[in-house]
Amino acid sequence: MTLYIDPPTWPGHGRMWSHLVSDVSYQELHAFAARLGAPARAFDRDHYDVPSSSYGEAVRLGAVEVGTKELVRLLTSAGLRRPKHERPGAH
Repeated sequence: MTLYIDPPTWPGHGRMWSHLVSDVSYQELHAFAARLGAPARAFDRDHYDVPSSSYGEAVRLGAVEVGTKELVRLLTSAGLRRPKHERPGAH
């Protein structure tokens, strides 16, 4: 089980955010997010938005720190990337 997280460099709602992804499956991603305590509403198409306050815990639980470009490459290579323009349920 390998999950990946990019640095919390994405601003929104008065916080900084990271993206958490799996390179295996959405089931793996959802299971890890549940262990992290991420709410279901934090799931956005193909990743979880993780606040900077949870970044260290995600890494402690086993998420591998990678840059944003590498995170997108891993997600795309795994066939799990869902672009914004894709219709829901297309996968």
